[in-house]
Amino acid sequence: MPQIPEEQSLGSLVAEASNQISTLVRSEIELAKAELRFDAKRVGMAGGLFAAAAFMAHLCLILLSFTIAFVLQMWLPTWASFLIVTIFYLVVAGLLVYIGIRRLKGLNGMKRTTRSLKGLKEIAQPDGELVKPDGT
Repeated sequence: MPQIPEEQSLGSLVAEASNQISTLVRSEIELAKAELRFDAKRVGMAGGLFAAAAFMAHLCLILLSFTIAFVLQMWLPTWASFLIVTIFYLVVAGLLVYIGIRRLKGLNGMKRTTRSLKGLKEIAQPDGELVKPDGT
């Protein structure tokens, strides 16, 4: 027959509370891990976009800029042809960096874990005082 709350000993109540706190802490850790994994994927995607931007800017500036500049040289001075090509590829690289930055702005920053831990703190310290196991 299960005991009613008035009949439970202080030791069994403390053991039950300890078990529940332990379960709650494990759940909070799992939530934090899940949120970090989700944010890590987004950071990885943004990092990949930055790397792609750098790689493309490098290849384009070295390989294609010479070809286009020599074509433009038919109508413009050589220095102007190379300047136009350089500015064009810098704008393309800048756009890729801008897209990567926008992807990073959407990160959650573990909001649910933070909110849950604040609630835990309020439960553990209802009057701003630390609740000790012996009740003092």
